[in-house]
Amino acid sequence: MSTYQRFSEITKHIELAEKFLAEGRELIDKDPVQASEKLYKAAEEAVKALAKLFNLPQVEEAEKIGRWRADLLYNAVTALSTLLKLGEEIRSWWRTAWFFHVEGFHEARLESTHIAADYRDVENLVNLAKKTIQEFLRRGQR
Repeated sequence: MSTYQRFSEITKHIELAEKFLAEGRELIDKDPVQASEKLYKAAEEAVKALAKLFNLPQVEEAEKIGRWRADLLYNAVTALSTLLKLGEEIRSWWRTAWFFHVEGFHEARLESTHIAADYRDVENLVNLAKKTIQEFLRRGQR
């Protein structure tokens, strides 16, 4: 894959992350089930973008099997935690997104107040991805 193709894919993931984040925030008070899933998808796309940026082995595995499984996403988050020297922070943000996915979307157990209290974890993950990618691109242009 060319560098252009790689960064094109990374950009698509970030754009989707931003789109899902905005949609999720809009839905918190209106539809907590859909808000949960949109916010989870925002986090998932941010993780995929970072995984591709750092060319993590989980990217190759996901491409080989044709999809991202939960274990690949979790393993990518663990690797990113080490690479970005964030300790538990990124893992905590990811766990919030996963909780939204399972308890908010699949089980429909979360109320708007639950999501409103924690959605910033997803926002932090998306912002981290954007910032990291922007810094990477700036360094590459020097």
